Amino acid sequence: MTTTTAGVLFILSLVVALVAVHKPFGDYLYRVVAGTRQSRVERGVYRLVGVDPSAGQTWGVYARAVLAFSAVSILFLYAFQRLQNHLWLSLGFDPVVPHGAWNTAVSFVTNTNWQWYSGESTMGHLVQMAGLAVQNFVSAAVGIAVAVALVRGFAGSRTGELGNFWVDLTRITLRVLLPVSVLGALALMLGGVVQNLSGGTDVTTLTGGVQTITGGPIAGQEVIKELGTNGGGFYNANSAHPFENPTTWTNWLEIFLILLIPFSLPRVFGRMVGQNRQGYAVAAVMAILAVASVALTNVFELTGHGTVPQAVGAALEGKEVRFDVSNSATFAAATTLTSTGAVNSFHDSYTSFGGMMPLVNMMLGEVAPGGVGAGLYGLLILAVITVFVAGLMVGRTPEYVGKKIGSREIKFASLYFLVTPALVLTGTAAAFATGNAATALNSGPHGLSEVIYAFTSASNNNGSAFAGITVNTQWWNTALGLCMLLGRFLPIIFVLALAGSLARQAPTPASEGTLPTHRPLFVGMVVGVTVILVALTFLPALALGPLAEGL
Repeated sequence: MTTTTAGVLFILSLVVALVAVHKPFGDYLYRVVAGTRQSRVERGVYRLVGVDPSAGQTWGVYARAVLAFSAVSILFLYAFQRLQNHLWLSLGFDPVVPHGAWNTAVSFVTNTNWQWYSGESTMGHLVQMAGLAVQNFVSAAVGIAVAVALVRGFAGSRTGELGNFWVDLTRITLRVLLPVSVLGALALMLGGVVQNLSGGTDVTTLTGGVQTITGGPIAGQEVIKELGTNGGGFYNANSAHPFENPTTWTNWLEIFLILLIPFSLPRVFGRMVGQNRQGYAVAAVMAILAVASVALTNVFELTGHGTVPQAVGAALEGKEVRFDVSNSATFAAATTLTSTGAVNSFHDSYTSFGGMMPLVNMMLGEVAPGGVGAGLYGLLILAVITVFVAGLMVGRTPEYVGKKIGSREIKFASLYFLVTPALVLTGTAAAFATGNAATALNSGPHGLSEVIYAFTSASNNNGSAFAGITVNTQWWNTALGLCMLLGRFLPIIFVLALAGSLARQAPTPASEGTLPTHRPLFVGMVVGVTVILVALTFLPALALGPLAEGL
C-alpha cells in the first residue's frame, strides 16, 4: 500500500467515525445543556459556591460571571507557579519567572495552552495536575457554555436570560469532559500511552552522577489535551513523543478526540432552535472547509515542493517516521482547524505551502470545526454576517433562524470578527518595530512566517507553535499573553452581547422573501464569505511570508 493510499484511508476512516457519532453524541450534549435535573454532586457544587441553579442570567450577568471566574483562575494559577517551590510534589523546581508565569496562567485559562517551556523540567506535579490540568477542563467548558448561551439567544423569545453560567460550567465539566477523558485515557493506555507520575529517567548529570526522575505524561491529561482543549504536555515534543502518541492507532484516536466535540455541537444548535436541518447546514460548512484544508495540506506535503524534498522524494524533515508524511499533515490540519494546539510534527519544517495551511486554518477563525464551543459560536457569527450580506443584495432585513439581524446585531458580529486580525497584525508589526522579531531563527519570508504564526496562534487561542523562534523572553511572553487574553475575552463579550440582543426579539415567521439558511446555496455562501473575509484581511501578510517563499 502506498503512502498516499494509506493516508486517504486514514482520513476516510476519520470521516466515517465522525459522521457515526455526530447524532448520538450531539444528542447527548443537547440533553446535558438543555436538561433540568441536577445530580447530587452538582447540587453540592452549587451549595459550595452559593449559586441558585434555577436563576437565569442576562447577557451582562453571564459575561461578568465568565470574566470573574477567568480572572480568579488566572490569579490562582499565577500564584501556583510563583510559589511552586513551597508546594508538595514540586520536584525541587524553582518558582517560574514572573513573565513566564503570567504567560502560562493566561495561556491555560484562555484555553490556548501555549507553552514556552518543557513541562517535565519546569513544573512540579502538583502545579501540572491541580493547576494546568484543571484549566484544561474548565477553560474548555467555558467555551462550550458561551456557545450554548449564543444558541439560547437564537432559540429564546422576548427574554433577557441566557441560562446560568455556573450551571453550564458544572454540567459540561462533570457530564461531558470528565467522562470522555476517562474513556479516552483507557483507550490510549491500551495503545501504549504511559499513565504514571514519574515516567522518564533523565540523563545522569556529568558531575554528580545523580539520576533525577522527572514527570512522565499522564494518560488522562493526554486525552483532555486532545479534546480540542490543550496543546500542552509534559514533554515539549508534544504528540510527537512516543510516550504521548506511540502508534498510528493512537494518532488516529487523538485526531478523532480533537474533532469529536466541535463536530457534534452543530447538532446541539439544530436541536435547540427546533430545526435539525440548520444544524446540518452548520456541520456542512465545517466539513467543507475541513476537508479542503486536510486535502491541501496533504497535497502540499506529499508533493514535496522544494529542492531538498524533491531530491529525497519526501518532505520527512521534522516528522516522525511512525506517522509518515500524510498522517502528520492530517494531524497538523486538525490541530489548527480547532484550537487544540497539539502537534505531532515540526510545522516549521513543512514545505512553504504546507506550512501556510496551518496558518490559514487559524486565520479562518478556527471554525472548521474550531475549538470546543468557540468553533460553533465563531461559525454562527459568520452565518450572521452572511445573511446580512445577502440581505443587502436583495434589499430586505436579513433574518437567521427566525431572528432579524439589524444594525445592533451586525455591529457585534463585525467587532467579533475584527478582534483577531487586529491583534495578529498589530503584534507582528510591533515585533518587527521593536527588534524582537530578531529572535526568529530564519530571515526573509520564512522568518516573517514564524513571527506571524506565533501571533496568529496566540490571538486565536490555538497554542500550536510553528517553532523556529525563541519566545521565552519578557517581551514575547508579555505580548503573546496580551494577545491570548484579548483574543479570548473580547470575542466572548461580543458573542454574549449578540446573544442577549437576539434573545429579546420575538421570532419572525418565515415568508417568501426569507433566505433559506439550511440549503446548499447558503452553505456555499457561508464558505465563500469565510474565505473572502480571511483573504481580504490576511492575503498581504501571506504574500510576504509563505507565498513569497514558495513562489
